[in-house]
Amino acid sequence: MAHRIGLFSKRWLSAIALAALTGSASAQNWPSFRGPNASGIADGLELPTRWDAVTGTNVDWKTAIPGLGHSSPILWEDRAFVTTAVSDDPDAIFVHGIDGRIDRRSDISIQTYYVYSLDRRTGELLWQREASRGVPKIQRQRKNSYASPTPVTDGRHLIAYFGSEGLYAYDFDGNLLWKQDLGVIDAGASYDDTYDWGPASSPIIYNGLVIVLADQQAGRSFMAAFDVATGEPAWRTKREVISSFSTPSLYEGDARVELVTNGAELIHGYDPMTGKELWRLSGSSKNTTPTPVVWNDLLFIVSGYRIKPIFAVRPGGSGDITDTDFVVWSSTRDGSYMTTPIVYRNLLYTLQDNGVLTCYRARTGERVYQTRVAAGAFSASPIAADGRLYLSSEDGEIYVVRAGPEYELLETNRMGEVVMATPAAAKGQLLIRTQHHLYSIR
Repeated sequence: MAHRIGLFSKRWLSAIALAALTGSASAQNWPSFRGPNASGIADGLELPTRWDAVTGTNVDWKTAIPGLGHSSPILWEDRAFVTTAVSDDPDAIFVHGIDGRIDRRSDISIQTYYVYSLDRRTGELLWQREASRGVPKIQRQRKNSYASPTPVTDGRHLIAYFGSEGLYAYDFDGNLLWKQDLGVIDAGASYDDTYDWGPASSPIIYNGLVIVLADQQAGRSFMAAFDVATGEPAWRTKREVISSFSTPSLYEGDARVELVTNGAELIHGYDPMTGKELWRLSGSSKNTTPTPVVWNDLLFIVSGYRIKPIFAVRPGGSGDITDTDFVVWSSTRDGSYMTTPIVYRNLLYTLQDNGVLTCYRARTGERVYQTRVAAGAFSASPIAADGRLYLSSEDGEIYVVRAGPEYELLETNRMGEVVMATPAAAKGQLLIRTQHHLYSIR
C-alpha cells in the first residue's frame, strides 16, 4: 500500500513539474501527434503561409529521411524527432491516392526500424538509433508504412512505437531506457481478417504513464499503460473491438480525467490511471482512424468508413450513453475516414480523404458550408493557426484556408513530394515530413 501511495505521489509531483515546464516552453513544444492532446492548434506561433519547396522559396532547411514512415514529426524546444522503417528491398511497394480495391501487395523484406533526433534550428542529425531489425511479423497495407505511429515525449523521455516490433523509450541523448514487447499486433481490414494493414495508433503520455492502444483482429484488442521512466506495466484492459488506427486523447475535467478512444463500432471513455471503462457509445464505423478531439466541455469523435458519423459528446457519462443526453448532437454524414477533425474558433471542420471540407458550428451541429478543396487524396490531418487552416494533400500540395464561416483559399504551396504525415509547428516554423525528407519552412 505504501509503495502504491508513493508511486502515485511521485507521478502527481512529476505531472506538476511537467505542466510548469510545458507552460514555460509551449511555444516550442509539439510533443505528440498533432501537438498537445492532438488539438492541432498553433495560435500565436506566426506560422508561414507561403512557400515553394520545389524552388526553395522560404525553405529553411531540408534533411533526407531514408526509408518509409508516415509518423509525424514532434518537437521539444530545439529538438525534433521522427521515426522510419528502412527496407532491404530498394523497390519496396508504396502506393498513395484513393483506390479502394483490395491489393495484398506488401513489403515483407527485412526492415530496420530507426528513431531520429534532429536539431530543429538547422536540420542537423543529432543521433539515430536502430530500435529493431528483422522480417515484419505482420504485413502492412501498400499505402501504410511500418513506422506510422507518431512518437511522443514529455521533455525527458522519447517513446517510439512500432506495433509488433515493440515499444521503445529513449532519453534525449539517445540512450535506450527500456523496451516492451507487446506481442504480434495484427491490425487489418474489418471485412477480411487475413488482410493485414499494420498499425497506426500513436502512444500518448499522461501523468507518468505511456498509454498504447493496440486494437487488432481475432479478439486480441487491448490498451495498456507503462511507467514512462521504467517501462513497468501499470495496467492492461481488454477491448471488445476489432482493428482500429486511432490515437487516444484525454479530457481533463474538474471532476475527473477521461481517456477517450475511437474504436470499431464502439467509442469508449476510460480512467487513464487504471484502465477501467467509464462509458461506451455505439455507432462508429468499422474502420476507425480519426483521433477524438477535446474542445471545452465537448468531445468530438468521427469516423467515415461506409457510414460517416459525427458525435459531439459531453464527458461525465457512465455505462452505455448511446441515445442519452450525453450525446449533445450527432450527424450521420461528413465524418472523415482518415483525417482527424479540428475544432477552431467555435467551428468544427472535417476533411474527407477525397478533399471535401465541411464546416459545422461546434456547439449546435449546424452545417455552415461544404466544399472541395482540391481533387486528390488527403491523409494528413488539418492544423490551425492565427485564423488559418493548413490542409495537406497526399500529392504534396498544402492549402492554406481562412478559418471562419465562409470558405476562402488563401495559398497553395508545393512540397514536390508525397505528404502523408501531419505537420508540426514551432515559433515561425512549420516542420513538414514528405516521403523522403523533413522540411523546415519559415
